[in-house]
Amino acid sequence: MDDKLKNIILDYKSLPNKDLEYGLNKISDDYESTKKLLVKLTHHLDSLENHYHKILSEYKNRNKS
Repeated sequence: MDDKLKNIILDYKSLPNKDLEYGLNKISDDYESTKKLLVKLTHHLDSLENHYHKILSEYKNRNKS
């Protein structure tokens, strides 16, 4: 987060609309990129979990007594 955005967040009531628009755009861009990253990471975690369970199941089948 850049210093200009930090200032906008702290002092938004006294800043002109141009600065507020800048802040809104920066926050919106960050929100969208964070959301995309979370979706990507969620898919990755789901895939890892599926692989883990497949391998664990095979491991247990091989080690039955």
